[in-house]
Amino acid sequence: MRSLTVKQLRALAAVADTGAVSAAARRLGVTPPAVTMQVQLLEAATELPLLDRSGDRFRPTDAGREVVEAVARIESAIRDCVAALEAMKGLEGGRVSVAIVSTAKYFAPMALGAFARAHPRVELSLVVGNRAEVLNHLRGDMVDVAIMGRPPEEIETVKTVIGEHPHIVVAPPDHPLVGRRIGPGQLTGQTFLMREQGSGTRALMERLFAEEGVKAKSGMEIGSNETIKQAVIAGLGLAFISAHTVAAEIADGRLAQIEVDGLPIMRQWHVVRRAGKRLTPPAAAMNAFLSERGAEFLPQISKKPTEL
Repeated sequence: MRSLTVKQLRALAAVADTGAVSAAARRLGVTPPAVTMQVQLLEAATELPLLDRSGDRFRPTDAGREVVEAVARIESAIRDCVAALEAMKGLEGGRVSVAIVSTAKYFAPMALGAFARAHPRVELSLVVGNRAEVLNHLRGDMVDVAIMGRPPEEIETVKTVIGEHPHIVVAPPDHPLVGRRIGPGQLTGQTFLMREQGSGTRALMERLFAEEGVKAKSGMEIGSNETIKQAVIAGLGLAFISAHTVAAEIADGRLAQIEVDGLPIMRQWHVVRRAGKRLTPPAAAMNAFLSERGAEFLPQISKKPTEL
């Protein structure tokens, strides 16, 4: 077992995560035969099978899962070491990684751009995903900070409010409900385009409809706010969506807000970091910047929100 290498461990973890040698090779930037060789060397060193083939995918065996879990701990220790070394460089260098939920892409890049101009020697890395994906990045210490709506309860975090985050129902401008004030129950029977499972916006919509007894028709499930906006414009249904994502379309008349009693629902934007993660000086500066100035970059919404 003394012959184990980080290269072998990373090869196994990549195959276990992606389920395919070719995908693992792309992730690691090597050839598929190189990945296969590293896994074979690792299996020879452990004298145990670490991967099973199920159909066209590889899955870790019980022994393989033990190794993959150890790899995660090793990678975390390496990142902590790098963070400690970068801390010695001070704020004039180093790297900051930020994860944002997809809805935050309508303001977060502007905030990161302002930070980059103030700290030109700090390298920035941005990851965009849905809520579940961002939580995985936080949990695995793959990012320094995250911008999201509702902070996780299952992870111990340090969080700061950036600003308010309203959610509304939008429709094509010629929809019969536009220009009227309605109760939530009048949304029953309407077709709603929905974000994918794991989306915070979808969870909030489902909670609202359950509380108000709204029996809406389920339209297409779409994993992109941009595509949802285009689908609503095309008349394929209504959408419950972050007001920050549709501010421009409402302003130029391509979308219209339906006036629903109790809406907008007000949530908040947060900058979040895992409580046990050590922040380098650049990462700490980013966390402070987003906490103190993040609200400056939020889209301006004219409607007065209602708390939920």
